[in-house]
This record gives sequence, structure tokens and C-alpha cells, in this order.
Amino acid sequence: MNHWNTVKAALERAGLDAVLLSGKSNRFYATGFNADEEGGIALVTRKGNFFFTDSRYMEAAESQIENTAIGCIDRDHSYMDWINEALELSGSKIVGFEEQEMTVADFRAYEKGLHCTLQEASGLLQVLRQTKDEEELRRMEKAQEIAEEAFSQLLRELRPGMTERQLAARLQYLAISGGAEKMSFDTIVASGPNGSMPHAVPTDRAVQEGEFITFDFGCVYGGYCSDMTRTVALGQVTEEMEKVYHIVQQAQQAGFAAACADITGREMDAAARQVIEDAGYGEYFGHSLGHSLGIEIHENPTASPRNDQPLPEGAVLSVEPGIYLPGRFGVRIEDVVVLRKDGCRDLMEMTRELQCL
Repeated sequence: MNHWNTVKAALERAGLDAVLLSGKSNRFYATGFNADEEGGIALVTRKGNFFFTDSRYMEAAESQIENTAIGCIDRDHSYMDWINEALELSGSKIVGFEEQEMTVADFRAYEKGLHCTLQEASGLLQVLRQTKDEEELRRMEKAQEIAEEAFSQLLRELRPGMTERQLAARLQYLAISGGAEKMSFDTIVASGPNGSMPHAVPTDRAVQEGEFITFDFGCVYGGYCSDMTRTVALGQVTEEMEKVYHIVQQAQQAGFAAACADITGREMDAAARQVIEDAGYGEYFGHSLGHSLGIEIHENPTASPRNDQPLPEGAVLSVEPGIYLPGRFGVRIEDVVVLRKDGCRDLMEMTRELQCL
């Protein structure tokens, strides 16, 4: 899978002859070649595609990248040499670059050494990546399937006395053993009073009967992320804990009901937030309702009070309301949905009902 043609088609609309992709995520989006930060540089032009890398990645690049001229960096050919040669071959004069990815030092070097005019183009790739095609969705659904299976197994093993750190490590092991390439981000396991911190770091605290445990995690398959949060109870919970859980559940349902293409991020966020505010817990929901994800765990657009732009069809967003009572407990429930004109489709299958283990 690659998106050479998608990027190429956008060049004319942006007034560009070519775009230089040096950042890992956009480079992977265009080429389908998933290498690390030093894995190479892609150049998409109106007349052809180019990829340049060094000997460490050359064999893999030649076997995995399609419809592309590939050059190897060595003592006689620098990135600058190869890029200038490609610019001459393609007749490219105005070239976009990733201002949000490139260092100032690299920009200055390219500005001085390349035979072209550089123009900021991070926004171009952001817009393209907002809408997921069917292959991208298939990979995200597979990542979600792996994550859910790993979590289901973990819940079968969960016992009082296990620590947050042990649970996080076990979840990662199960996900990678189940086919994940890696985790989408550092797994969050927050039990009891630690649950009031939305991005708590797992500790050596042992989980106990009568408390909530929040798990926020995801994994990567085929270069694409999944993301989910479930708050479960170990044993029985208090009436207040159950009440808060159901408020968050209702808020998420309101978010689902509002989610569709062309609604603004602010409107989607407000639909869920209103439920929590009406229940008297508005001050305890401090973050946005959701974010997009795909190649990266946080992408654009967002379901946020600050986003007054319409959400595009095919965007994939999290829906993750929460209530966090400082020093006591917290509840968050998160699913990931793809937006359609007539609503949304949940990429998850796991129950959102309160599970008391």
C-alpha cells in the first residue's frame, strides 16, 4: 500500500511541482515503506517518484517500494546530490517541505543547497491523511482486533495484588504475541486514586478489591494505530462509582449520536460534554472528547472545543469522555469511530458495559 498518486494529485492544487518528505510518518504514507527516522527521504513530483536512502535500508526499500526511482547515499552521492538530480529530471522548481518535521539546521542547508524554491507544505499532508481509505481502515481494524483480544485475555488473568506495572507489561506482551508490531503509545494502567490522573504512569501499586482500574492502550498493525480505554471494577463498587461510570457511558453514547461527517469538532465535543455538565461533573472533564489517529496516535482533526471546522468523511476519531475525581477515582471509556455522512461506525466490538471482575 502506498499513496504516491494521492500526494501527486494534490501538488497541482497546492501550486507545487514536488514535495520533499523527510519525516517518518508522511514518508511512510507516501511510500508504504515503514522505516525508522533515518530511513530515507521521499520526493514526490508531478512527473515521477523518488526515494533516497543509505545501504542499511537499500535492500528493503528496493523490495518494498513500488513505482519509484531509488538512489543510495554513499561517499559520492549525498541526499542533496540525489534530490537536485531528481529536481532537474522532473523539472521541479517549487518544492514543498515539512516545516513541522524539519529542523532549522536542515532547512537552512536545503534552502542553500537545493536548486529550487522551498514552500511550507505540512498542511498538505495533514489534509490528505485526515481521510482514511479502505486499506488504512482494514489495518486499523486489525490493530483493534489484536488489542481487544489481548485485553480480554488480561482480564481473565487479573487478580488482586497484581501491580499496575505488571499489568501494563503483560498487556504489551499479549498484544505483540498476538501480532502487533508494537504498542501505539506507552500503556496507561491506573488503579484506585491513580485513576483520577488521565495520563497516569503505571506504578508498583497493587490493585485492590472495590476499586476501578483504567486501561488506556493501543497497538500497531501494518503501520497503523489502534486506541482504546476501558475502566473495569475489581469486585463490587460503591453507588457513586457506578453512577459516575454510567454518566460517562451516556456521554460517550451522546458523542456517538452526534458523530458524522460535516459536524464540527466543537459540536461533537459539546454533545458529550453537555451530558457530564448536566450531571454536575463538568469541572471534572478537562480534556477534549477525541482526536484523530492513523499512522500516528494523535493526528488531525480533533473533536475539541477549539475546533470549529467540519470533520471530513472518512476521518477516524476517538470518542473518550471521562470524569476524574482528584485523589479518589476516575472513569474513562474510549472507542474509535470512522465518520460517514449518515453517522459513524465503531471500529471496536468490546462491551462498554461496566465489568465487575
